[in-house]
Amino acid sequence: MPSQKAATRKRKPKSTKAAWLKFAILLCLMPLLLIFIWLGYREIVGYFKQPQAIVMLGGSSPYLERERFTAEFAQRHPKLLIWFSSGARSPIPYQAYTTDIFISAGIEPSRLRFDYEAKDTVTNFTTLVDQFQAKGIDSIYLITADYHMRRAQVIGEIVLGSRGIDLKLVPMPSGQTNESLGKAIRDGLRAVLWLTTGHTGTILSQNK
Repeated sequence: MPSQKAATRKRKPKSTKAAWLKFAILLCLMPLLLIFIWLGYREIVGYFKQPQAIVMLGGSSPYLERERFTAEFAQRHPKLLIWFSSGARSPIPYQAYTTDIFISAGIEPSRLRFDYEAKDTVTNFTTLVDQFQAKGIDSIYLITADYHMRRAQVIGEIVLGSRGIDLKLVPMPSGQTNESLGKAIRDGLRAVLWLTTGHTGTILSQNK
């Protein structure tokens, strides 16, 4: 009959494997943990800053509900410029319709800024961050649909936060189910990739 010591020696490899597995899982989760800690820190710091611009992310419906929501919000902040980051396939009609909405709301077209460089949510931010920094903007109101806000916040906090620009979230009620956490994690990692390499990893994303 094998001794107790021999049995103990046979069990050691399993214990070692379990320990290494736990270490590997912790190592994989560490970047996500750091991201969430960073988001919390940015939220606290941003609370004390007054936004200097309104930014609306594109992707609205043909009825332009998001643009109408933004126009109503902008009426309460008459001194702020309003930026639209959109991947509109027909920029000229989109800009014309959007401008009409804001004129009807009593907002001067001179306050509107349109940008059509974005291809997805990550590039909504990477295409504008240099412009904001050049203008000395260090805090913005961010408008998008409520179901999309979690992903937009994660990306914005990483991309804009890397330049000291804070976000105040203004979610538009949509009645739609929130996007999956997986999309927020994926695009958060793409934002980190942009910080470290200058590439947005668009090929990693099939959905905007």
